[in-house]
Amino acid sequence: MKKIFACIALLFTIGVFNVNAQCDTIANFCHQNNFTVEYVSDGQNYRAFLFGDQEAEFETTFFGGVTYRIAGCTGFSQGDLIFTVKDQDNNVLFDSIEQKNSPYWNFKVENTITVKISAKLDDLENTSGCATILIGFKQ
Repeated sequence: MKKIFACIALLFTIGVFNVNAQCDTIANFCHQNNFTVEYVSDGQNYRAFLFGDQEAEFETTFFGGVTYRIAGCTGFSQGDLIFTVKDQDNNVLFDSIEQKNSPYWNFKVENTITVKISAKLDDLENTSGCATILIGFKQ
């Protein structure tokens, strides 16, 4: 019984490390392909491993007077993550589907605002994957 438990624990641990490694690789790809020298990352990685039609939600605050870039990736091709940005009243500020699955969005915030970013997989492209959202600000 102890051997079975040890094997299950080992397999679970290996799986967790593989998922984290995959997410790290995708985050690096997303940063290299969507951020130029004029945008600096906020240092946060918003990510979740998703299956099927699962959706991840992240909350963040944007500060007034700052120009931001939000980039979303789930693999090694552009536009494979569907993401929306909504304000506190649930008004849609950005929807990547309406922008032909654009992998990023540049915008300037006039007043400080808290937003909810929802991300899901493009079901035509992926059945599972690491949804990664990166946020940067213009220097």
